[in-house]
Amino acid sequence: MSDSSQDISDPSVSPEERYERGLALKQAGLHKAAIEQFEMAAVEAALVLKAYAQIGLCYKLAGCYEEAVPAFQKALNVTTASSKETVQILYVLGRTLESLGRVAETLEAYRWIRREDPDYRDVAERIERLSIRRPAVVTKKT
Repeated sequence: MSDSSQDISDPSVSPEERYERGLALKQAGLHKAAIEQFEMAAVEAALVLKAYAQIGLCYKLAGCYEEAVPAFQKALNVTTASSKETVQILYVLGRTLESLGRVAETLEAYRWIRREDPDYRDVAERIERLSIRRPAVVTKKT
């Protein structure tokens, strides 16, 4: 049995196998290794969307929210994405942006979801809550 560091650049390992390995590594909590596998799987056009969505999820699970955002955005740029896939990725992107306090971008993602699927999860409540939360002007009392 080969060591995983030896097969990292093994051309005989298919992108599909890389994707499956990435899922197993993600499940085991080995996010960095999973990301490497997903990046190699993304060379296959049919896997680009799923691989980048998984890369974003790995970064998010590892607490690296800033790194997750571009991965989700790459997944969203795949022209073959179905409406359902787009909504799912936008939701996770929205939740990630929300965690980062990027309210305007979060609202943009959630509003797009609401146009596509008005009853999707808790999007309506999230939009309402974020719309109420205006950037407050902090004034210090002296």
